[in-house]
Amino acid sequence: MSQQQISLPAKLINGGIAGIVGVTCVFPIDLAKTRLQNQRPGQQVYKSMMDCLVKTVRSEGYFGMYRGAAVNLTLVTPEKAIKLAANDFFRQHLAKDGKGLTVFKEMLAGCGAGMCQVIVTTPMEMLKIQLQDAGRLAAQQKKPIMMSPTKLVATNTLLHTQGIQGLYKGLGATLMRDVPFSMVYFPLFANLNRLGKPCPEESSPFYWAFLSGCVAGSTAAVAVNPCDVVKTRLQSLTKGSNEETYNGVVDCVSKIMRKEGPSAFLKGAGCRALVIAPLFGIAQVMYFVGIGEYILDNSPLSLLSA
Repeated sequence: MSQQQISLPAKLINGGIAGIVGVTCVFPIDLAKTRLQNQRPGQQVYKSMMDCLVKTVRSEGYFGMYRGAAVNLTLVTPEKAIKLAANDFFRQHLAKDGKGLTVFKEMLAGCGAGMCQVIVTTPMEMLKIQLQDAGRLAAQQKKPIMMSPTKLVATNTLLHTQGIQGLYKGLGATLMRDVPFSMVYFPLFANLNRLGKPCPEESSPFYWAFLSGCVAGSTAAVAVNPCDVVKTRLQSLTKGSNEETYNGVVDCVSKIMRKEGPSAFLKGAGCRALVIAPLFGIAQVMYFVGIGEYILDNSPLSLLSA
């Protein structure tokens, strides 16, 4: 089925389901990524992704790996729906006379999608990071982990003092990450996926869509990892002992460069690639298999109107 034949509600359903399935599968790796990115020299609690996951299970139990997952699962549906649908919307409006898009126009469509998704991404990441990083801070201070969504004191204070706009702390860094990510991911996926088509009129096999999504996702994830490190540091409200605070993107970049060196911007890059690859692989399979179309075609409203 060509993308032009897919209705907007179906796109939203496909993106939402893909986000839920993908997040459930890879969330523990995302938690490890956040904790590794927030570590400072001389205060390392975790040596690697596997070390982080093993220590998390030992100290917090199996469900400790899913700390913050509720926030993600709640907001990932609109986030993925906006991202996928917006990209497709811009691609259709940039296309002329049914001709294929140039790489520049594909990047432009991805840029538009990235700018749209931050409406949901920024508060989602803001809340998720507070929950994910709680275990690292407790381990660093050798305290028992006593934290739940209702005990996010820093976040509650932020909401009371700054209102909803407080949840958009780190918006600039989120834009710096998500806009370039979409500009790399969507054109790369479209071109890789095109290679798997038996002929121009047919869709590529689902396994090719999955592989294309994985390769494009992991490539884009590593490319923008420095921006993700900056975003994570800015959105972490609760700091550990002797951990500096940052006054914006420029201050954060300069302090990381001066105190930790360029390699600090690659912290968690492997974890992020492992998170994004299956997440977007699953997303593209759901999107192109047409789960949303099936649901809409078999919904009670559809059956009544038939």
